[in-house]
Amino acid sequence: MKEVRYFYVPDAARSAELPADEAGHALRVLRLGVGDEMMLADGQGCFYRATITAATGHRCAYRIEETMAQQPAWKGHLHLAVAPTKLMDRMEWFAEKATEIGFDELSFLDCQFSERRIVKSERIDKILISAMKQSHKAWKPQLNDMQRFRQFVSQEREGDKFICHCYAETDVKAGGEKAFLFDVLRPGVPSTVLIGPEGDFSIEEVRMALQHGYRSVTLGRSRLRTETAALVAVHMMQLKNGNME
Repeated sequence: MKEVRYFYVPDAARSAELPADEAGHALRVLRLGVGDEMMLADGQGCFYRATITAATGHRCAYRIEETMAQQPAWKGHLHLAVAPTKLMDRMEWFAEKATEIGFDELSFLDCQFSERRIVKSERIDKILISAMKQSHKAWKPQLNDMQRFRQFVSQEREGDKFICHCYAETDVKAGGEKAFLFDVLRPGVPSTVLIGPEGDFSIEEVRMALQHGYRSVTLGRSRLRTETAALVAVHMMQLKNGNME
């Protein structure tokens, strides 16, 4: 018995044919043919059980047999904003693993100490799609274009907002201590978490975020690389918000 394969079809309910890249994968790589069953994901919360009705050249037509609307697998809206690393393979690794764990939105930040100021969104988006299919997720994370740090933190956002940094709290404001992110995440409440570049956010950037309602947090005692810190933050958000039924 063949394993049922998942394909990303954003307009699956209105279309009757796989997108060109998915059709090529289905026919040339997986060797699927007429009568084979497959699962379609629209990336917006719905799976479709479908049967291949025609497979010619580079085209793959299908018939939907069953529509399966999915319930969200976690509560709230999990948004991670990160300054990309100089080597993009590290960000690509993060994007894949974070999608497998589960989150809702990914933004890239252009910070004062950023090592990279340009990101090819198309490549990251393909990785998100691949990870979504591999992990059988019904929702594809939203991917945003890179924004300057000031622009990002000045925008209104629903829910709680956190900035992870390595400074002592007394360096950025008078008194207080940084909370552990996991301890202050609230189940079901939308959360935005900022992760800085290898050289951290500047003190001025941290102060700017605090002025716009962000809260200083720590991810623990270890000093983590950017992609590790980003994945730890996503995992903490998922642990606090994931449905365990």
